[in-house]
Amino acid sequence: MLIRKGRLMRNLNPINYVSSTIHASDVDRVFGASWQLLGPTSRLVNRGDYIAAEIAGNKVFAVRTKDGLRAFRNVCRHRGARLLPEGTGRCTTIRCPYHQWVWGEDGSLLNVPWWGDDPDFNKSDWALDTVELYEWRGLLFTSLSPEMPLEDQLGALVSEIEDEPIERYKWVHEERLVFDANWKIYTDNFVEGYHIPGIHPKFHSAIEFEKFETIALEGMVKMTAPPREELFYRGKWLWMWPNWTLSLFDGGMNTSRINPINHQQTELIYNFYFEDISKINAPKRAKIIADNMEVIREDFEICVSTQRNYESGGYRPGPLSPRHEAGVAYFQQKLRDAGGH
Repeated sequence: MLIRKGRLMRNLNPINYVSSTIHASDVDRVFGASWQLLGPTSRLVNRGDYIAAEIAGNKVFAVRTKDGLRAFRNVCRHRGARLLPEGTGRCTTIRCPYHQWVWGEDGSLLNVPWWGDDPDFNKSDWALDTVELYEWRGLLFTSLSPEMPLEDQLGALVSEIEDEPIERYKWVHEERLVFDANWKIYTDNFVEGYHIPGIHPKFHSAIEFEKFETIALEGMVKMTAPPREELFYRGKWLWMWPNWTLSLFDGGMNTSRINPINHQQTELIYNFYFEDISKINAPKRAKIIADNMEVIREDFEICVSTQRNYESGGYRPGPLSPRHEAGVAYFQQKLRDAGGH
């Protein structure tokens, strides 16, 4: 319930979306302490395959080694340059592009060219900094400093998709999108269906909106609605604390990570997975991806204009719907619990 002891639940104060100081607190207390979706394990098949990503400004990468998967900060121990470009690739050794220092796949420093004589310098002191890495049902998660085990953070998701064959879904495509609004504005938008009639008219006509339901569970917001025949989704959309999503469609799913670039800009990383990856069904998969992305892009304009209104000082916190905005209230309470809001 959003109404407690006769008091209406209200939206967060806009300062929480426009303050660089509060954003810095988010980076530390939310993103530094949580597990972050890195990508599908299937993209790291061969030795040397890597995924490099940014987590609220912190650069990390995971790599397939002869002994399994390992993850490190994507930061040179010499003068802080980025070691590997964001995205996926393959490397036999890890070479800094700045001064050509070289590390092995285990993170140990192998070579320091043109260094000179220095009796106090010991290569064993300058291994790469490690980060935590965990695989769950074919998905890779990393954390800078986890405050709990991954499955504890996943909460209700574990049982919610226990019978879904997500391990059979093969990664097919990734999309990256950037827009000018705070990550919390986009998350507020994702975890409620209240905006669907106004922002997504085609999507609205493809579901039984009067039966749209939002439930906040442990670490997760579940939104459901009976789909009509023309809808590509199966009628279930999941958001997990603090910033990733999973949506199901027939024979596949998508995941996204909501990654803050700064307090005014957000990156979305969407990945699409299908059970059937046959060549003959490539057009069908392409249409599902395109239809998904069309719905996602429809949210950007309202998020950007809301950000501008928050920045203007002209908005005072409004009420939250007990029917449709339980997810918003849950997300915002999680932010308060994390501190800094």
